[in-house]
Amino acid sequence: MAIFVTSKSPSWPISVGAEGIAAAQFARCGFDVLVQAGRDKPWYDLVVTRDGSLLKVSVKASETGQWGLAESYIRRTAEVGGNRLDCRNAVDMWADSYGSRTICCLVQFQGAAIHQLPRIYLAYPSEIALRMRVCAERTGHCALIEEYEWTSPDGDRQIEVLPVTWLFSEKRIQELSAPQPVSWPVRSVASVPAVPEIRPDVALTA
Repeated sequence: MAIFVTSKSPSWPISVGAEGIAAAQFARCGFDVLVQAGRDKPWYDLVVTRDGSLLKVSVKASETGQWGLAESYIRRTAEVGGNRLDCRNAVDMWADSYGSRTICCLVQFQGAAIHQLPRIYLAYPSEIALRMRVCAERTGHCALIEEYEWTSPDGDRQIEVLPVTWLFSEKRIQELSAPQPVSWPVRSVASVPAVPEIRPDVALTA
């Protein structure tokens, strides 16, 4: 049985810093940025708008190389299932918690020097959920991991990273500003397409 390991939650200063950095980056791209005065809308932190387009942005910080996005839902499914950890349902519950027109801004501080910006990724919750399910199947870790090693069925050890196309950019923002595809496969692990970010050129030898 796989053991689902969750990542350490970021400290409050790191989370606040990530929100500030995300807001600054969107502002640099010409967006008006609105910040919640309170926390009555927990599924997003910022609202960004430009030329009539509007996006709600949920900022998630990390300094460990992974984001434990579904942690609270893992505990909830364990309670319902008699302490049985259910990553798949936890990820489904996490993705379903987001409203329409909401994207995730993933801020990663690990390895970033004080004079450097952290790595920032933008993705739909449904895109992230697919990655988390695949990661859980391969590694037993119920988290979104920026880079991890796994062993394929034929015994090859592979390194997988988050898509380069998720990195914060004007092009990525434009893609996410378009209506989200309604036919996106959310729940079926069997239908998950081959992940293009596997790098066989860096496969490790035993």
